[in-house]
Amino acid sequence: MDKNVKIIFQDGLEIEGKSFGAYASAAGEIVFNTAMVGYNESLTDPSYKGQIMVMTFPIVGNYGVPDEKAMINEIEAWVESNKIQVTGLVVSYYSDDYSHWNAIQKLGDWLKANNIPGVYGVDTRAITKKLREEGSTLAKIVADEDIEFYDPNTDNLVDQVSIKEVKRYNEGADIKIALIDCGVKNNIIRCFVNRGVEVIRIPWDYDYSTLEFDGLFISNGPGDPEMCVATINHLKQSLQEDKPIFGICLGNQLVSLAAGASTFKLKYGHRSHNQPVQLAGTKKCFITSQNHGFAVDDSKLPAGFKTFFSNLNDGTCEGIRHESKPIFTVQFHPEATGGPVDTEYLFDEFISEVKKYKNA
Repeated sequence: MDKNVKIIFQDGLEIEGKSFGAYASAAGEIVFNTAMVGYNESLTDPSYKGQIMVMTFPIVGNYGVPDEKAMINEIEAWVESNKIQVTGLVVSYYSDDYSHWNAIQKLGDWLKANNIPGVYGVDTRAITKKLREEGSTLAKIVADEDIEFYDPNTDNLVDQVSIKEVKRYNEGADIKIALIDCGVKNNIIRCFVNRGVEVIRIPWDYDYSTLEFDGLFISNGPGDPEMCVATINHLKQSLQEDKPIFGICLGNQLVSLAAGASTFKLKYGHRSHNQPVQLAGTKKCFITSQNHGFAVDDSKLPAGFKTFFSNLNDGTCEGIRHESKPIFTVQFHPEATGGPVDTEYLFDEFISEVKKYKNA
């Protein structure tokens, strides 16, 4: 029989559930994800570093886990990084039985192998309602021993998830993109490699001024964007130049901060596959995949920049664009694994701008 565990919130609320995965204690920021599918991708998304993820979809685990070590073009084929990034997982109903052509193991076994605790048999709707009304908070999963609460936003999480040395993909291609890795999802790299460009993946604080490249990309990642001082300082210099720049998620926030705008923490963040965004100046709406807890204050955008997309749920900024230079960023995930691919065309727009710059 599965052992009892507790979820303890910072305000003292205790919820008892059953353990699956590792029977271990863990602490972090507790957040909710409303996606119906894609738990393998979400669990390995570095943007979840330091967080306990609550899945609102009632059944989790029914399609198992693929081979996380399978590689295509030197990139993990079925997951978004080389390990589980969340601190813990909370679900309503855990399915120990699974069925999928690509699955090789149970979700619980995968969590256990990575020493990540899972909790099931709790009212995830009640937890989600609490977080929506009161905002994201700290919590801990207590199994065999009690531990202290932990606030991941006080740490430089990007430094923990970023690559440590320069790595190249599709080396020798005509177009070269320098990718600042702040916790990049694998599918971002796939989207570039599949379009025939070379990706030069560099650490978050790397001085890339000595590299030869045609366009600059800034990835997604976890935590407070203001922690990434080195990246912001490098971007300030890049914004003075004419090379095309594209940023996603945290990349949107870092470019905005480098430009002179500010960021703020959202009450409970955007973590789902169904966030509607509107292209500024049009009536075009796209459904997007998102995972972030901070946002850009576009009322403080400096001269030369304008809002690119806006969130139709809460009106927050979903991207910025320079009025004359080939610089644009989005808060959502155009590569969207898992999730909709309505906006993947943005990779094509960026590469088109890079080719124009290279051939000018």
